[in-house]
Amino acid sequence: MKLKCLIVDDEPLAQDILVKYVGDCPPLELLKVCSDAFEAGEFIMSRQVDLIFLDINMPRLSGIRFVKTINQPILIIFTTAYPEFAAEGFESDAVDYLVKPFSFERFLKAVNKASELAEVRKRKGALQDTGPGQIHEFILLRSDKKIFKINFEDILYFESTGDYIKVFCKDKKIIIHETFKNLVTQLPVNQFIRVHKSYIVSVTKIRLIEGNQVDVAGQKIPIGLVFKEELLKRLNPGQ
Repeated sequence: MKLKCLIVDDEPLAQDILVKYVGDCPPLELLKVCSDAFEAGEFIMSRQVDLIFLDINMPRLSGIRFVKTINQPILIIFTTAYPEFAAEGFESDAVDYLVKPFSFERFLKAVNKASELAEVRKRKGALQDTGPGQIHEFILLRSDKKIFKINFEDILYFESTGDYIKVFCKDKKIIIHETFKNLVTQLPVNQFIRVHKSYIVSVTKIRLIEGNQVDVAGQKIPIGLVFKEELLKRLNPGQ
């Protein structure tokens, strides 16, 4: 599948380089080159855009602030000459972060990540496009260039580690490049609960609570203070 992309950068030289790179990359289709976030914002209101190559340091509205105004599932690859913005860029759920000047090989690596994520989203969307009342009993997770079909009943808990999430199952552990923010939207709320800023657990796998720890299939997991009350309510709905 081709990714319809947008270049948003206020520097003509950076625009030229990105236009050339996009032209040399068959998975991409360039829709428009914008000089600022406001022009890009108007464009995405009327056209479908899959991917934006977005400069961070722009006049009037920065790339990071612009991302916060987007309410569509558009993939973002940040491009900037300032590596100190990297952490903030990834907090915005960006696919990747390219520090100028970057090579075509580094550009292509970022595009491949975006293509893989777009494919996973497409598969998930197809699964969700079902008749009323149909319930999915599994989730698709991408790890190590493979897509795993994981039954919800086989999942014990999730652990967040930076830009990655460890998925602990009955018979295996896989690591995915994802955020809790996106993961939560894919989980059935009646089967999973967040007990800590770094942990989501399967409700049915909880064996006991001891102090500020919960035992999930023999594994002791910390309970965050802000999550404990909701956890107790879920386990004791009548209380």
